[in-house]
Amino acid sequence: MIVRQFISWVRTAAAGERAEATRSLARAWLISDLSEEDRAAAEGALLMQLDDPSPLVRQAMAQVFARSSEAPAAIVQALALDQPSVALCVLEHSTLLIDADLVDIVATGSSEVQCAIARRIKLPPSVCAAIAEVGSAEAALELIENPYAELAPFSWDRIVERHGHLAAIRESMLALEDLPAATRAALVTKLSETLAQFVVAKNWLSADRAGRIASEARDRSTIHIAARSCGDDTRGLVRHLRAAGQLTAGLILRALLSGNLELFDAALSELSGLPQARVSALVQDRGAAGLQALLKRAGFPASTYVAFRVALEACHESGFVDTPEGAARLRRRMVERVLTHCESDRDAAEPLLILLRRFATESAREEARQFCEELAAEHAVAPAHHDLIAA
Repeated sequence: MIVRQFISWVRTAAAGERAEATRSLARAWLISDLSEEDRAAAEGALLMQLDDPSPLVRQAMAQVFARSSEAPAAIVQALALDQPSVALCVLEHSTLLIDADLVDIVATGSSEVQCAIARRIKLPPSVCAAIAEVGSAEAALELIENPYAELAPFSWDRIVERHGHLAAIRESMLALEDLPAATRAALVTKLSETLAQFVVAKNWLSADRAGRIASEARDRSTIHIAARSCGDDTRGLVRHLRAAGQLTAGLILRALLSGNLELFDAALSELSGLPQARVSALVQDRGAAGLQALLKRAGFPASTYVAFRVALEACHESGFVDTPEGAARLRRRMVERVLTHCESDRDAAEPLLILLRRFATESAREEARQFCEELAAEHAVAPAHHDLIAA
């Protein structure tokens, strides 16, 4: 009876009144103890209201049904495909939408529709992949900042590929503690490319010089990233570097001179095709023949063999240091030792010597920075110590 009165009255009522009446009827459908006949009649009336020309009416239904798992599925489906002002709350909250529905809506929806889906709780990998593949930068940012989103590694990489040139995307991703090392390295590459293009466009540096500086900065960052990685994460990083053409002899020598034997082993395993356990055994063997055979199989030029051998000897002899200052001093000694040896070797190629001289300059500057930071820290502590004594 009440539903018949509603249907008769709603034909002539104002839009605002229709919206409030529809909201009340939707709530009654959810929470009132209606008979089966009245419940079916109410659902029919609500389905009729999907054709109301005013979005206020459909918004009222969407607000009531969005967070309910008991809502009429047909109505929720229709509301999800409505204009954004109606659909957004349903897309963000309704548990009645299946993954296939969401993937299809991401593919055809606007940026704000994609953003609403990206904010959903328990967002499965398939929907995350769709947003990563075709979503706007805003939707990708929402996805990155959603702690409930289940992103597969390839989805992270796709976001970097499509939106990694945007500062907001990079900053949000780099702030994540559990970001895969390979993805972090890809972000660094995007950043170095963006900065190189910027300084060239400003005519501050030539394209060649900007490219070289960006490449060296990228390699340094890669070593820092690798230092925070281990196991499968390191191996994933190495595979990424090889695919990107960055797994060079120079980078691997830099890793060794930084004391990162895990990255060194993983890189040689990737390039040689040997199991990492076998590579580690050859590296730990103090004989030069096994290392030389390994480097040859990995495709390194013969002119680099002596540098790797001396660096590995220095790494084995260095022991363990537990402070950043000690690590900086150790790296400088290792680089200088390798450089001195190679400068006296007639077979050492000039490009290798140039690279080692750059490493020596970098390590000297790093040690100087550590020293200055130590002095600054001591200077900051000293006045407080004197004030305490005076008191």
